[in-house]
Amino acid sequence: MENRHAVLIPIIQVQGEPRILFEKRAASLKTQPGEISFPGGSIEEGESAQEAALRECMEELNLDESHLEIYGETDYVIRRDGRSVRAFVGEIQGIDLEDIRPNPREVDHVFAVPLDFFFKEKPRAYDLGTYLEVPESFPFQAIPGGRDYPWTLTKERIYFYYWQDYVIWGMTAGLTLGLVQILKANGNIGSVTKL
Repeated sequence: MENRHAVLIPIIQVQGEPRILFEKRAASLKTQPGEISFPGGSIEEGESAQEAALRECMEELNLDESHLEIYGETDYVIRRDGRSVRAFVGEIQGIDLEDIRPNPREVDHVFAVPLDFFFKEKPRAYDLGTYLEVPESFPFQAIPGGRDYPWTLTKERIYFYYWQDYVIWGMTAGLTLGLVQILKANGNIGSVTKL
C-alpha cells in the first residue's frame, strides 16, 4: 500500500473566476520541502484512491468534507521510483481562498492561479534521458548480444510553469497540463463541472 498515492487538483472560485489551488510545502518536510504541489499522500489500507485524495485535502487545508466536491479522476501516473499516483479534480466550495488556513506542519501557504493562465500559457518542457550503469559482475554472456545488447533507454519529459514568483514543475505541472488538455478536449474551458 505504501507505494500507492492520490492527489486532488482543487479548483476554487475567486471573484467568479475558476482558479487552481496549489500548496507551497512546508520547509520542515522530509520530502520535497518548499516545493509546489497539490494536496495528496498515501492511500491507506481500506480506502479508495478518491477517499485518500479527499482525506489528504481536508487534512492539509483544514477543510470539512462539505467544502469539497469531487468531479472525477484526471490522471494516473507511475513514477520512476515505482510509486503510483492517481489524480482527481474537485472544487472547493463555501469558503473563500483567504479564509483557508492550511496545516502549518505540512503546508507553508496556498495560492491560486487562474485556470485561464494555463489555457494561454504553454509549459516549458525538458527531456531527461536515462543512462545505463551496468555492474562489472553483470552476466553479459547469458544474454543475446552480450556487451553489445541493444538496451532501450527512456526519456522523461519534465514540465515547468512560471507564475509570478512561483515555479510549478515536475509531476504537479504535468498533472496540471493533463487537466487542461482534458478541459480543452471536452470544450469545457469555463467550467470543470462537466468532466
